[in-house]
Order: sequence, then C-alpha cells, then structure tokens
Amino acid sequence: MMSGTGTRGQVEDELKGQLRVGFYRQSCPAAESIVSSVVRDAVLSNSNMAAILLRLHFHDCFIEGCDGSILVENGPVSEKHAFGHQGVGGFEVIEQAKAQLEAACPGTVSCADIVALAARDAVALANGPTYEVPTGRRDGRMSNMSLASDMPDVVDSIEQLKSKFSRRGLSERDLVLLSAAHTIGTTACFFMTERLYNFIPGGGSDPSINPGFLPELKARCPQNGDVNVRIPIDEGSERVFDKQILQNIRRGFAVLQSDAKLNDDPVTRSVMDSYLGFFGPVFGLSFEADFVEAIVKMGQIDVKTDSGGEIRRVCSSFN
Repeated sequence: MMSGTGTRGQVEDELKGQLRVGFYRQSCPAAESIVSSVVRDAVLSNSNMAAILLRLHFHDCFIEGCDGSILVENGPVSEKHAFGHQGVGGFEVIEQAKAQLEAACPGTVSCADIVALAARDAVALANGPTYEVPTGRRDGRMSNMSLASDMPDVVDSIEQLKSKFSRRGLSERDLVLLSAAHTIGTTACFFMTERLYNFIPGGGSDPSINPGFLPELKARCPQNGDVNVRIPIDEGSERVFDKQILQNIRRGFAVLQSDAKLNDDPVTRSVMDSYLGFFGPVFGLSFEADFVEAIVKMGQIDVKTDSGGEIRRVCSSFN
C-alpha cells in the first residue's frame, strides 16, 4: 500500500473543476484500491453489505446531493435520523476506509467520494457491471433531517416517484434502473405490513401481488409478527446483481410496493419491457450498461467542488 501523498499544490490543483475519473491519481494514487480492499473485506464478512453500501450511495445523493451529509452525526437533527433513511447502514465501512485513507493521504479524499467508490465496488462484488466513478466531490457542511422529506417512499404512487426523481434531474428510465438496484439485498417486514394487511384503499392485501406469491410473503411477514425480520427484495436472486427483479415486478412478484408501482405507468412499464425477453438484445439495450449510466448520473447530483465543501477528517463530523 502506498503511503506517500502529493504536494499541497497537487491537491489544490486537483480540487479545481468538475468531477473526473482518476481525480486522485497524483495526490493519493492508492485511494481507490484502499476503498476496494475495505469494501471487499466487509462484503466477505456480511453478504448483505453490497446492497447496504449501494443504498447508502442512493440515500446520500437524493437529499442534499452526493456530499456525504448522510454520514454526519450531529445530534437528533442529523439527516441520517430522518424517517426516509430507516434501515440505511454501512457507515462503519465508510469510516474504516476513511481512516486508512487519512493515514495514507491526510486531508485528500472526501467521504462523499468514498461512498460513491464503495457503491461501485459493491455492485462488482455482487457480480454486477464494473465501471469507472468520476471523483472530486467535496463533503457538505450541512446535515439536517428536515431536508429528507423528499426521499422516495415505499408507499409513493408512481406519479410521486416520477416527480421526486424528476426534481433531481432523473428520468423515468433512471427511475426504473435505480429501482432495479433492489436486485440485491433485503428489506424488513416493517415495510411490508400495510401492503400485506392494510392496503389502501379497501384494506386487506395489495391486489397487484401475484396470488401465488402472496401466501409466501404472509408466511415470512405474519400479521403482528416481528417487523424486524428481513426478507429478500428480489425473489430468487437476492445475492446476484441482475435484471431478474424487472421480471419479478412484471409478474407481480415485487416485494416492495414502490417497485410494484413501476407497472402502473406505461412509460416505466415499457422501460422494463425493453430489457426483458427477445427484443432487448436485438435492439442493443443493455440493462448493465444503462444501469451504470444511471448511477453515474445520480452520483453527480448537486456535488460540491472547490470551495463549496470540505474534506472531512472523520466522515461523521464536520471539520
């Protein structure tokens, strides 16, 4: 592992301008390999960690921009404590990578970039596509849970989901592709209770659930049972990053209500169909390539560069 750092002038030069691949090539050559090593060890220790780190990136970017604000612990008002961030984790992995980076290249690599790099490595470790991450983000100086009210929710209608994504500069195709990140990982029965037992309107169960799948969901998340029990989001393929989740959604096997809502809109429905069956390969559509395009696009939402942010010494605290 390299321990040398670039000169202060090199660091300052690299912090000018927009994001770019290889941003730390001169100032911290081992930056990406350090993050990759920490993420690999974390995923080996916890098979669900790949999904956790991928979702951490999404939740960080969607509120105040990709600036590491979700990592900050500044009391009860911290963004990480917002209702919309329930179940988000992976903070300890980011801090571990940051500690190693500070030892190798003090004051150089932002926590926001670590989150983005960790998500990339998580996707690859789940047998998903490999891709380059433009870096050069700086860390934000604000973290407030009141700003998280626009976070997509599992009970949102398709129109609400489209509107929230649109406000962040993301299209209907981006909505489908980033929702498909649910191909890996689990969710808690807490997020299933209303859908299974008190669906609005009318009560009972969500009629969009495939009748052959409903008894299985109810058996895993019984009424008045333990809401902390976790179940796979992508039935039959929860540990492999692939497009099977789109097939599951189309067949009524979506676990999350928000994923099922992608069937309610002709545009999002046609996007899903474009990756399924015979026609996707024929017309050159690649789920993996388009997912990479979507997540890289998301990773550039409202980024801070230059004097717009800082390089935190510890990811959970402002300098």
